Amino acid sequence: MSSSHSSSSILPPATLGMLGGGQLGRFFVSAAHEMGYKVCVLDPDPHSPAGLIADEHLVAAYDDYAALDRMAGNCAAVTTEFENVPAETLDYLAKFLPVRPGARAVAICQNRIAEKTFLRDNGMPHGPFAVIRCDDDVAEANAGLFPAVLKVARFGYDGKGQARVADRAEALHAFHQFRGEPCVLEKMLSLDYEVSVVLARDEGGRVACFAAGENSHRRGILDVTIAPARASACQRDSAQAIAERIAEKLGYVGTLGVEFFVCRGELFVNEMAPRPHNSGHHTIDASSTSQYEQQVRALCGLPLGEPRMHSAAVMVNLLGELWYEGGTAQGAYREPDWAVLHAYPGLHLHLYAKHHARPGRKMGHFVVTGNDPDQVLATALAARTAIGITD
Repeated sequence: MSSSHSSSSILPPATLGMLGGGQLGRFFVSAAHEMGYKVCVLDPDPHSPAGLIADEHLVAAYDDYAALDRMAGNCAAVTTEFENVPAETLDYLAKFLPVRPGARAVAICQNRIAEKTFLRDNGMPHGPFAVIRCDDDVAEANAGLFPAVLKVARFGYDGKGQARVADRAEALHAFHQFRGEPCVLEKMLSLDYEVSVVLARDEGGRVACFAAGENSHRRGILDVTIAPARASACQRDSAQAIAERIAEKLGYVGTLGVEFFVCRGELFVNEMAPRPHNSGHHTIDASSTSQYEQQVRALCGLPLGEPRMHSAAVMVNLLGELWYEGGTAQGAYREPDWAVLHAYPGLHLHLYAKHHARPGRKMGHFVVTGNDPDQVLATALAARTAIGITD
């Protein structure tokens, strides 16, 4: 270990803090435990997946200052697993201990207006957009934006808080449906496909990029990720370079996900996620270092791990409708037949231990790995159909 790391590194058996208790936090807890750390999770859900396996679970709101004081007193550093933790919470904790990523980076990523403005001001490729805060903004929006997608600025994810609009009248109606919440109106681009880059960046500015993944969505939620992406080498390299520039401009420390649209061969940044990313799940099974181990390393001031893929991989999300006969909440509730998946060679099943399944909720995923990318994809798609995902 270099002296630049050894003097400031946080080493086991220190306790690390995690704000958020979902599946991304659960994988962080597992990675931290394997490296010898303890973890304290703060999440208001008593059944949160990360809380179930943490050394301590503080069941409290993210603005509960008694809980934050306990976390600050017991932890050596704090990170987050989702972008909607209040920036004020991160600022408060940063008075007492390292918080990575910092409040500024998270605040930019958690607000679409701030995010699009950041991309524009820093010369990052992005689609045309307009900020919508009132009815007049809709009336004055450039006609060339339509058809478009209206997205709420805060708390929208997995297709929630979004509406496709063909013209101003539909945009105005959708804006009212969103109860006047600040929004961005984004031009609907002619999409070839989508890719994402997950990277880790340490406090010294060193970056380790995972191979870009190719993503397809189903009903607004990530369905399948193919890694490495079937894009050209030039597109993959460009996506990595843009993601690295974003991390630098944010002063980012931690694991970051950047989503791109590919339109007529050009890359456009869609969104940034200040945390590990759903499309990076495959790194647990197919890379020398997972995105979650990188999150631990960046948080603790350790050298970043090698992000090399040792296998081709395809990840498939498992959503809550699989737990219902007929795929709807009206059907009988039952556990899927996991033996079907275990019969496929090279398949790794990950279930999140969520308390209850509901349609659209991410309940788990599986990853197929192997040496032949075409065979890996064929196996993953066959397993996807066999478990009951038919569209």
